[in-house]
Amino acid sequence: MDVKKKISIVSGCMNEEGNLQEFYDRIVKAMAAFPQYAYEVIIADNCSSDGSRDILRHIAAQDYNFKVILNANNFGPIRSGYNAFRQATGDAVVLMSSDLQDPPELIADMIRKWEEGYRVVTAIKRGCKETLLVFCLRRLYYWLLAKFSDNDHIIKNFTGFGLYDRKVMNALKLYKDPQPYFRGFISEIGFRRAEIEFQQAPRKYGRSKHSLFSLYDVAMSGFVNHSKLPLRLATFSGFCLAGISLFIALAYFVYKLLYWNTFSLGLAPLVIGVFFFFAVQLIFIGIIGEYVGAILTQVKNHPLAIEDEKLNFD
Repeated sequence: MDVKKKISIVSGCMNEEGNLQEFYDRIVKAMAAFPQYAYEVIIADNCSSDGSRDILRHIAAQDYNFKVILNANNFGPIRSGYNAFRQATGDAVVLMSSDLQDPPELIADMIRKWEEGYRVVTAIKRGCKETLLVFCLRRLYYWLLAKFSDNDHIIKNFTGFGLYDRKVMNALKLYKDPQPYFRGFISEIGFRRAEIEFQQAPRKYGRSKHSLFSLYDVAMSGFVNHSKLPLRLATFSGFCLAGISLFIALAYFVYKLLYWNTFSLGLAPLVIGVFFFFAVQLIFIGIIGEYVGAILTQVKNHPLAIEDEKLNFD
């Protein structure tokens, strides 16, 4: 008797009680169109304080294919989600969010692309309900990362939502990063890739768990892991500013010698110059600090998440 291939659907949640049941129902409906495949759904809960865990336990009790990881603490959406992602056993693994902004109906299109031979199927946001400022900042970030990255294949407008073949999963396990930049890994690994565009839906319930600081953390992880440009820019700027300062100093010195009694420098240029150079130094010290922090994270080698309980994994 032939063993069915398996599709894994992996997600994370924190305080998503309003979305979880619909999320599960829509996944089951999407997978009903593919009876030739077995499937599992894995959700990692990041220490929810609402009724999310009760809903997860209830669904897990009704469906053995629904697997739950209950974390001992909130380890953040990146680490927690990646920890669950690595535990998927499917021949193909779909990674998505549980807030319904990633439409489960797209799973069917991804499976069809996978059946055509694509190892990676990425969902690319064509648009979403966000403010003009956030949209512009996001576009600028992806442009900068693609322009100055050491990796020539950075995927724009890609959040991680996609399908990944078992070969890709095995390649990902070679990376030992406790603070993974998943989007960068996918673009770096390669393999034959297809893209599916989608319109990101607005949230029905709850609020995004990504704060300004978490978004900044993800953005800087992208730069630190895939570009040395900020470090080189710091060195280049240091040389340029030193040369400009030397030129200005020599110009003032010569001007003072020629017009000793009439030329008065004043305090304003000195104060402005001192504050300007202090600002430049602090900016680049911060950039260096980001790289040092990334090195420290690698050296400490903390686990992605600490699990308190697992349901349906036996």
